[in-house]
Amino acid sequence: MFEGSYLGDGERIATDARLECGICWWTYDPAEGDPAWQIPPGTPFAQLPEHWRCPHCDAPKQKFMVLHDE
Repeated sequence: MFEGSYLGDGERIATDARLECGICWWTYDPAEGDPAWQIPPGTPFAQLPEHWRCPHCDAPKQKFMVLHDE
């Protein structure tokens, strides 16, 4: 199982980190939350429910990769 760039360990993800789906390239931005799943703005990726999935392609959390802003 691919576990994104955070190796499945939510503690390795900064609370303000944006993550990108490795399947459809949709970006989860904690500043925006996820209206499709009723996730309020300000919710870090590590605090998303275990059953949360990409709202665009239904990929699991483990398919997300941390985006490193340049």
